[in-house]
Amino acid sequence: MKGIIDRFEENFAIVELEDKKMINIDKSIIPKMAKEGDVINIERDIITLNEKERKRLKKEIDELTEDMWKE
Repeated sequence: MKGIIDRFEENFAIVELEDKKMINIDKSIIPKMAKEGDVINIERDIITLNEKERKRLKKEIDELTEDMWKE
């Protein structure tokens, strides 16, 4: 399952899952270098960063916003 880190609150990462459901994950099991906007893979009790998907989403967002600023 994939999710995107929406934000951090106290000891939790607030993560939006693919089905748009929001869940809280204890920060202690999130990779230390994770930040808001990162895509994570959740497989049982193992959470890893998904850099390839993060880059793909960033490119998609950049392309969408680029069109907004064109005159």
